[in-house]
Amino acid sequence: MTAEALAAEYTTTADMGELAPYAGGPDLTDAASHNGSVQLTWEDGTQADFPLMWLRDHCACTQCRHPQTRERLVRIIDLPETLPEPAVTLTESGALHLEWPAMEGFGVHESLFDAGWLHQRADASRADPLDVDRKTPWTSAIADALPVVDHHAFMNTEAGLSDWLQALDRYGFAVLRNGPTEPGEVIRVAERVGWPRETNFGRHFDVVSMPDPNNAAYTAVALEPHVDLPNWQRPPDFQMLYCLANESEGGESTLTDGMAVARALRDRDPEAYRVLTETEIDFRFQDESSDIHYRAPVIGCDDYGNPTVLRFNNWIRDTLRLPAAEVDAFYRAYRRFWQMLRDPAWTLRFMLRPGEMIAFDNLRVLHGRDAFDPNTGHRHLQGTYLDRDLIRSRQRVLERSRA
Repeated sequence: MTAEALAAEYTTTADMGELAPYAGGPDLTDAASHNGSVQLTWEDGTQADFPLMWLRDHCACTQCRHPQTRERLVRIIDLPETLPEPAVTLTESGALHLEWPAMEGFGVHESLFDAGWLHQRADASRADPLDVDRKTPWTSAIADALPVVDHHAFMNTEAGLSDWLQALDRYGFAVLRNGPTEPGEVIRVAERVGWPRETNFGRHFDVVSMPDPNNAAYTAVALEPHVDLPNWQRPPDFQMLYCLANESEGGESTLTDGMAVARALRDRDPEAYRVLTETEIDFRFQDESSDIHYRAPVIGCDDYGNPTVLRFNNWIRDTLRLPAAEVDAFYRAYRRFWQMLRDPAWTLRFMLRPGEMIAFDNLRVLHGRDAFDPNTGHRHLQGTYLDRDLIRSRQRVLERSRA
């Protein structure tokens, strides 16, 4: 296809095989090939160099990207390691047109790039918008402004769903209110986003006092702040707890922004923070049919030493396998962190009512509850888990539908 034909086919934009919006950006004003790259200039003054191999790798024509799946077809392994410089022009619609000369095993090839799509990628360090950290630390004062979404709005409107997703992203938790009290509603809520993450407790689990429990949650005892399933190599990202009945005395729920507490620990007691981020310990759940074990630090960090994953759960912390010389330091650090997690200043307390659901980031927000008396009334929550990938996916689809 000639440059003129390509320009005629794409009168306003080049089809880059993307569902995310990219049209409407600034036009290109100049383009030139030089020393293995194409130098571009946009009308807003932005300039960027794109290596030739990058451009060839990202060609979106139907030979290089499948028209239905949008997946890449071009195989750079079959191309010469050093590409010949293409002929570079700008089409009448402002798209970048490249004509690649024939090379061994390949004939002449043409690529067309939308100016807005390239502008979005001019800064290689710019992260995907959903990868930008929007976390807002909080304390018990958040009780005065809880992130609450109406169940009907969540289930039936994009605005309600979007508000809920954004609250999860920012605060690590969100509340649904005014929902039905039918068993299985937690699954219907989860399916509004994606599909539940199944574990050894099933697709969903019932949090009730049982005569023969295999987990502390299935008793009436108080639960200290904790995350679920740190004994898994990849613990569930998000947990959802839906209240069907709560008539017993006691049983207030608690949430703690564990990531905020971990950062405070780093400031107040750097040695305790170092121990908890560098010392791997064992977590294990075992019953008659399962034995799931993983070894990791209580606080997981990124490359910059910032906390990213919490594995605090005293019930399923397994035998402490550490050299004797390290045991006292670990216990001191562990107790220090636990004391801070218990501090009322960090703890949000609330009573979950029938028809309400709390969802929270299981790697960031620790949850717990007060003891309750099962003889004073029925208490029944249903829970399930969701993967972060599904939540991110739902956010992206909503964002592109609004663009």
